[in-house]
Amino acid sequence: MATVKTAISLQESLFSQVEELAREMQLSRSQLVALALEAFVERQHNQHLLREINQAYDVEPMGPRSPARKNHHRRSVEGEW
Repeated sequence: MATVKTAISLQESLFSQVEELAREMQLSRSQLVALALEAFVERQHNQHLLREINQAYDVEPMGPRSPARKNHHRRSVEGEW
């Protein structure tokens, strides 16, 4: 895979933490930053998918197996036991 060189600015305290962690993990700074960015992008992607799923459930009609139907049923029978 092709790589692209970039420059970023970090606060000195964060840079020191990155240096230490990269040394502990036996990675280059570039490798560590790439891993961190990959994890961040993946987390953002997953959160976006979750929002889309939640929106789909918000507009879905209350079918026999929908979570909304289950919550409605639970509320209607609460206290009957």
